[in-house]
Amino acid sequence: MVTADGVLREGRDRPAGPIAIRLALVGHGMRQVLVFRADVIVGTVSTVSRVVLVMLVWNAVYGARGTVSGVDREDAVGYAALGALFAVVFQPWHFSNLNSRVRDGNVVFDVMRPVGLLTQTLAAQIGSSLANVPKAAVGLALALLLGAIPGPSTWWQTAAFVLSACLGLVIAVQCNLIVGLTAFWTTDVGGAYIIYSMAAAFCSGSLIPLWFMPDGLAGALRALPFSAQIFTPLSIWFDRAPGWTVLGELALQVGWIAVLTVIARAVWSHALRRTVINGG
Repeated sequence: MVTADGVLREGRDRPAGPIAIRLALVGHGMRQVLVFRADVIVGTVSTVSRVVLVMLVWNAVYGARGTVSGVDREDAVGYAALGALFAVVFQPWHFSNLNSRVRDGNVVFDVMRPVGLLTQTLAAQIGSSLANVPKAAVGLALALLLGAIPGPSTWWQTAAFVLSACLGLVIAVQCNLIVGLTAFWTTDVGGAYIIYSMAAAFCSGSLIPLWFMPDGLAGALRALPFSAQIFTPLSIWFDRAPGWTVLGELALQVGWIAVLTVIARAVWSHALRRTVINGG
C-alpha cells in the first residue's frame, strides 16, 4: 500500500522492496487498461474477429494450392493467426503516458521519485501489454478450436518459443520507450507513435511473414529489432526441424535488448538535460 508520505509499504510498517515496487508499477499499468470494461469487451471481440479474418484471407490466398513459396498452407494460416495475437499484446494502442506528463510538467515528480523514470515507464508499458493477454488468450482458444495453429514438434521447442516470446516483449517495450522519450523534444508524439506502430507491424512480420518477402528486403528487416519482436518467436514455433540455429536466434534477441538498453539510457541522458525544474 501507499502511505500518506508517498512510500510504498508492505503490511503496516515495513517499506516495500525494489521488486515489490516494480510489480506494483506493472499492476498499475494493467489496471489502466482493464479499468474500462466496455473497452475490454470490444477489444476481445476485435481480437477474435481479427483471428477469423486473417484465417479467411490466408486460406483465400492459397486457394487450392498446398504450398506458396515453399510455405505450407497450415503454417501460413497458423502463423497469421498467431501473429495477429502477438500484435495485440506486443503492439497495443495503450502507450505510456510519458508524452502527457512531459507536456503538463508532471514528469518532474517522476524524475524525483526513488524509482527511475525509465523503470516507471517500462513497468507501466509491460503492465499494459500484459493486460491484453486475456484478449489474446480468447483468440488463441478459438484458433486452437478451429485447428488453425499446429503445435511444436518437441518440448524444448516450446520452451524456446516461450523464452523468445518474453524476450520479444522486452524488445517491444524498449522500442516503445525510446519513441516515448522523443516527447522531450516535441510537443506531441502521437504522430511518431502512429509511424512506429505501422513500421513495427510491417517490419516485425506480424502482417506478412518475412518468408514471403524478397530475400534482400527480408534480410534487411532481419537486421532490425522489429523482427526480433514477433517473427523470431513465431519462426521458432513453426520450424519443422529446429536445431542449434534456435540458440542463435535467442542470442540475437538478447543482443538487441542490450543495444536498446544502451540507446534508451543515452536518449534519456540527453532528455534529462532538457528538463528544467523551477526552484531547483
